Amino acid sequence: MDPLQPENDHLPSPPLISDRVLINGVVTPLTLTAEGELQWTTESGRGKSTTEKEILSFVVEGNKVRVKTLVESTGSSSICCGGSGGDYARNDFVFEPLYDESRKLWCDKLRQRLHSLGRPKRLLVFVNPFGGNKTARKIFVEEVKPLFDDADVQLDVQETKYQLHAKEMVGSMDVSKYDGIVCVSGDGVLVEVVNGLLEREDWRTALKLPIGMVPAGSGNGMIKSLLDPVGMSCSAASATVSIIRGHRRSLDVATISQGTTKFFSVLMLAWGLVADIDIESEKFRWMGSARFDVYGLQRIICLRQYNGRILFVPAPGSESCGQPASDNVEKESSVSDKTPGYQGPDTNLEDLEWREIKGPFVSVWLHNVPWGAENTLAAPNAKFSDGFLDLIVMKDCPKLALLSLMTKLSDGTHVQSPYVSYLKVKAFVLEPGARIDEEDKEGIIDSDGEVLARGRKSYKCDEKGLMSYGKLQITVDQGLATLFSPE
Repeated sequence: MDPLQPENDHLPSPPLISDRVLINGVVTPLTLTAEGELQWTTESGRGKSTTEKEILSFVVEGNKVRVKTLVESTGSSSICCGGSGGDYARNDFVFEPLYDESRKLWCDKLRQRLHSLGRPKRLLVFVNPFGGNKTARKIFVEEVKPLFDDADVQLDVQETKYQLHAKEMVGSMDVSKYDGIVCVSGDGVLVEVVNGLLEREDWRTALKLPIGMVPAGSGNGMIKSLLDPVGMSCSAASATVSIIRGHRRSLDVATISQGTTKFFSVLMLAWGLVADIDIESEKFRWMGSARFDVYGLQRIICLRQYNGRILFVPAPGSESCGQPASDNVEKESSVSDKTPGYQGPDTNLEDLEWREIKGPFVSVWLHNVPWGAENTLAAPNAKFSDGFLDLIVMKDCPKLALLSLMTKLSDGTHVQSPYVSYLKVKAFVLEPGARIDEEDKEGIIDSDGEVLARGRKSYKCDEKGLMSYGKLQITVDQGLATLFSPE
């Protein structure tokens, strides 16, 4: 640097390539910057397109180079990419280098730049044709696959045929073949994939494989939690674009233990009102996400309360909640060392400062991410990898006040109610009991939309759950799993 020249951190970096090309038959200067931005100037004005966000891939068509780009749709005359959402539009950029060597150099530089972004090249895709209102297959064919094709992403597609099919598949797959896994479904297939990866002997390696979500189920809480903070709509197009871009983020995983039985949760655990609505509304699956509102109203009118107790280790700032625990918490029995897979955090529960809240309860809700469904901001302060779970507890609430609270779930203001306790916890114990009005009837424990346990005379109580309706413990492992993220 010239010693007389003042240092300027904002000086433009040298271009990767700059040359004169033909655009619409007119000789035009074109530049690819080191930051991955294509820049050109024509009589109609300046143009630019970035490899980071807009450019999907490129192809050579004779003497021309077609750069496949995707821009946020503004309702203009651009060719719409995908189906019903209209979130993005195809607006390809075509240029013609003036000689063969220039065309080869442009292709090399574009290829190198796109490769440097670390985007996925090959994905295993699960499509759940049974979830929600059964539109996953249509969404994949019309909205998801065309975008992946344009981005030159190879897909191995597997339709799930039964419950836990995805879990079985990832339990034995060759993880080295793929750059990620995509779930075109609700949250259920995601949970299966995470549990399947964690039960592998090579779970440490397997969990580095990022998982992507495309909303095609009833809840879609995880993908809503990813897209909403950055202003992207919860749509198939937005979700697919965020996977193509290849950004990643870590995700906390909660280990739910009862004896030697374990379940790995990434979304939520519920007992009481929320669990009853989530599981018992299955009879209305044909309604899509509206089933939760319709059955929720019915459950509020005929409100249930449950005896029981919860214990928790509060996060900093929540130490005043509850009362000091009346007894010590001991860690559940570990699985034999011969059992493959992840065994949960090695946390010394006995040394923690436990607190308790005794029932009866209307609802106990434990959340890992902000959104429980597309229209349910269950835990507005939840983070993806802070090492804590957000606890929402309701002990008692008049029915009219509860109806008002339900309308506030969409913006998260329900947690401000005097009838709601909202705090963050590092560990948690649930000791569920029977209904206060009918002591021969018990409830349902729900995790990530699946039944963990069914109590006596509960909904479909003859169906066996993974665990019994009794005491269970939850510990959190910070940032254990990996997700595709929009940023």
